[in-house]
Amino acid sequence: MAVGDEAKRMLGRTPGNIVATRPLKDGAIADFDTTQAMLHHFISRIHNRSYGLRPHVVVSIPPNITDIEKRAVQEAVYRTKARKVFLIEEPMAAAIGAGLPVVEPKGSMVLDVGGGTTKIAIISLAGIVFSKSIRVGGNKFDETILNYIKRHSNLLIGLDSAEQIKKEIGSAYPGEHDHLEQEVKGRDSVLGRPASIRVGAKEIRNALWDDMRNIVYLVRTALEQTPPDLAADIIDDGIVLSGGGALLKGLDQLISQEISLPVHVAEDPMYTVVTGAGKLLDDLDLLQQASVE
Repeated sequence: MAVGDEAKRMLGRTPGNIVATRPLKDGAIADFDTTQAMLHHFISRIHNRSYGLRPHVVVSIPPNITDIEKRAVQEAVYRTKARKVFLIEEPMAAAIGAGLPVVEPKGSMVLDVGGGTTKIAIISLAGIVFSKSIRVGGNKFDETILNYIKRHSNLLIGLDSAEQIKKEIGSAYPGEHDHLEQEVKGRDSVLGRPASIRVGAKEIRNALWDDMRNIVYLVRTALEQTPPDLAADIIDDGIVLSGGGALLKGLDQLISQEISLPVHVAEDPMYTVVTGAGKLLDDLDLLQQASVE
């Protein structure tokens, strides 16, 4: 019935005969058949007038996923009649999308905060020197906010409402947004009737602290694994922050303060990974070097 944003707006609002689902969860396929149908829909939208075309497809994946998960991704895409499927680790795609010098003998560090996972990588000579991911991302932030409001105010809200709170008043670091408040509507879990409350930016920042701490720990782990010569490059150039999670207010400031290095938000961070994947399709030599088996 619907795919993408149109389907997302149905979450929590469907009658019994319609199921709205997320076929990908935490960076992996949770529903193979639905994932295949979703990919087929997207590819058909691009090539809707090119019957019989079998395109090359680049798919970004989190670091450290299992071989079984990789094969599941490839199989889902091949079933959409793709000619060739290339798997690229998301931080590599993000680095290319951000315009970093990935082919040079120079260290670049990228932190990509996506929907299901947060990934970090050190890149040099078109290869990944170190990469790691954790299952914390924008979707986890939404769940954290939802559970916080349920626990502290007995108010049940949907993930869509939690996401709006994150976007409007969510933050990772104190700033001029601290005075912001937002009205939240939902159902009182005790009285069982519609209700509303007001929440403040400071409350939401405190609720998100554990998630932020996990991301900072991920960055520290990567820095500890950085070869000395590449560490010197990172000291000079800092870390590039990409992904939709990079839009959380003050996240770059928090990480910079905690690790004492500059952190730069990529231009248009929401689309850095897909921009990098698109660039790779235009540079098959680099694609062959950067793809993973």
